[in-house]
Amino acid sequence: MKPSEAIKPISFLKTHASEVIRDISKNRKTMVITQNGEAKVVVQDIKVYEEIQDSLALLKILALSNKSFEEKEFKSLDDSFADIKIKIKDIKTNK
Repeated sequence: MKPSEAIKPISFLKTHASEVIRDISKNRKTMVITQNGEAKVVVQDIKVYEEIQDSLALLKILALSNKSFEEKEFKSLDDSFADIKIKIKDIKTNK
């Protein structure tokens, strides 16, 4: 869908709601709905929305990891595995 076709007034959504939803779901589209000439809401396929949310979560994790690395707030791989081995040993001991 061309960007110019993806922007519709709220009156279009009101009169064509089921058609709009069917088209958005089938073709994984996103549509901007305007009110009084201003963009107000976005109507989006749920799968596209979930993918975007997953991508944002991964980007946040990467940003936090990068920040931790820059501030030298991380464990070495050897220390991490040593901690895991200790936890496994504790679990086996407590059984």
